[in-house]
Amino acid sequence: MAKVTRDDVARLAGTSTAVVSYVINNGPRPVAAATKERVLAAIQELGYRPDRVAQAMASRRTDLIGLIVPDARQPFFAEMAHAVEQAAAERGKMVLVGNSDYLDEREVHYLRAFLGMRVSGLILISQGPSEHAAAEIEAWDARVVLVHRKPEAIDEVAVMIDDVGGAETATRHLLDHGHRTVVCLGGLDSTPESGDPVTYHVQGWRRAMEDAGLETEGQMVKAPYNRYDTYLLALDLLSAPDRPTAVFCSTDDQAIGLLRAARELGIDVPGELAVIGFDNVKEAGLTDPPLTTVGSDREAMAMAAVDLVLNDTPRLTDGDRMRQFPSRLLIRRSCGC
Repeated sequence: MAKVTRDDVARLAGTSTAVVSYVINNGPRPVAAATKERVLAAIQELGYRPDRVAQAMASRRTDLIGLIVPDARQPFFAEMAHAVEQAAAERGKMVLVGNSDYLDEREVHYLRAFLGMRVSGLILISQGPSEHAAAEIEAWDARVVLVHRKPEAIDEVAVMIDDVGGAETATRHLLDHGHRTVVCLGGLDSTPESGDPVTYHVQGWRRAMEDAGLETEGQMVKAPYNRYDTYLLALDLLSAPDRPTAVFCSTDDQAIGLLRAARELGIDVPGELAVIGFDNVKEAGLTDPPLTTVGSDREAMAMAAVDLVLNDTPRLTDGDRMRQFPSRLLIRRSCGC
């Protein structure tokens, strides 16, 4: 059986192959509704399937978006990746996902692989491009959008939330409950001093503490981002004679690990220990007690990231280059409310 071509579709629909292309690619020129219906009917009748490989070779771009996350096992990154995939699907794009495991060499590996596949653009969640990755991006002249991380270079494009403000609001909320101090679970020694969301969460906590006239020295505990290792750390933290009465966690995963340790040690939350997290992962509403946390409009952030990565404008304005979404405190029971 002969392969159905675009010429066959045009002949049956009574139009040109260019118009067929506009219908298939949703542009770049508009097509009258009646003509579009004839083309779609011809495509269905003939069973025509566009040759995406040939299209990519001709345009030097595919319908693919590359997405690199630090660790898809962590709920925040998994939920953000799902939101990006949904937003891309609405634009007729598919998403390739790679896990860097916070390793620069693995990030570069995925960058080379995705760029070699002629993706339409790249989205990096949380982890900003390393020096080697940045060189790779520049060599390919690719559009890259950072998500959940503040850009360091003036020409980087980013979608982020108000991390400092959200952490400050959460810490003040705990202090308003009457706690004399709030311990912060921050990042690790490897956490960047700038650009990383956890760094800004610690900054927001510190600002709220200092505004209240409280000392921060010795009140910030370096902790892993995941719940499992934080659980082990929290067993020691909560077993100490001077254990805290209120803890702000830089991630919800940390907070979930802390809650598990508190339950194992028989510590009442929020009666003896108030806890607030950050990220608003779906599991936060299912913990016991439900976790108070800081979140933002994840779907809107994903849509903005996809729009930016597909934007063909060579030079974006400063307002378009960095889009910041407001953070909000989602009050549940773990804080004492």
